[in-house]
Amino acid sequence: MNVLINRFRNPLFITFFVSLFSVSGVLKAQDSTSPIKIPLKNWSSQLVMAHVIGGMFESMGNNVEYVPVDNQASFEAVRNGDITLVHEVWQSTMQNAYYNAMEKGGLIDAGTHDAVTLEEMGVPNWVIEKNLCPGLPNWEALKDCHEVFATADSGGKGRWLEGPQNWHGDVMPNRVKGLGLADNWVVKFAGGADALWTELKAAEKEGRGTIIFNWSPNFTDASGFTFIEFPPYYDGCRIADGGSLETTGCGSPPGWLKKGANYKFPKTHPKAYAAFTRLTFSTPQIGSMAALVDVEGMSHEDAAVKWLADNEDVWKPWTVSVLGAGN
Repeated sequence: MNVLINRFRNPLFITFFVSLFSVSGVLKAQDSTSPIKIPLKNWSSQLVMAHVIGGMFESMGNNVEYVPVDNQASFEAVRNGDITLVHEVWQSTMQNAYYNAMEKGGLIDAGTHDAVTLEEMGVPNWVIEKNLCPGLPNWEALKDCHEVFATADSGGKGRWLEGPQNWHGDVMPNRVKGLGLADNWVVKFAGGADALWTELKAAEKEGRGTIIFNWSPNFTDASGFTFIEFPPYYDGCRIADGGSLETTGCGSPPGWLKKGANYKFPKTHPKAYAAFTRLTFSTPQIGSMAALVDVEGMSHEDAAVKWLADNEDVWKPWTVSVLGAGN
């Protein structure tokens, strides 16, 4: 099975598998009328993209159902068929759950987005521009400026505001310990992505420093955000991957953004599955989806409608190539 998983991690094998499937004649079959179940998680780009992909499927004549799901539990949910697909799998924090579900059987790789990802702690650019912590973005600057980042709930220590704990577990608390910063810094967990953006606005208004978890692609790619430069990541440095407190101070690696699906999806909805394997979003495209919500204040559903209307040249070729030019 490990050999099979290694092949699934190889983009050339994925391309070969998808090509073999496409020419096998299965696409001549009609999609099932049963709904394609798309997961809803708790960050803007994932939610908008869910409705974008759902809108694409509906334009092809498919039925769609949206299912709220915990991020880490989503991979088991796909494997078991409770949801049909996952469309934002971030390498640095989700690959273990993704590949574990694949190895158990039931989840298949459905391709990789064009976007290169990064998930990391960082600061809005104005923190650096105001020189609130001289030496940033190098992490060693944090040894001498924790007071600037103290908040009412941090007990006099500097605060890192992480995402919800079910996103990454104890990666960031372990990093603080591994870097020898625990005497002066504490990690707090936000209730959701919205709390991170609320903190950004509040800190700027109050003129105080803030360190938050963030990711790219996101709307902050355009608004201005700098990731802190931690010691380089390497396989096995994190405690969850076999590391120790001596190694777990490592930062996060840049990575891929994948898609996955239940193994029955190509059989029940061959045309929708083929379109799903073809779709691939870039960093600016994903950032623009999030910005419609987090900057312009639209609902996730309305943001998806607008994005689809404004970007027909992006997504229609993926569906037309499956349905045929006459559809």
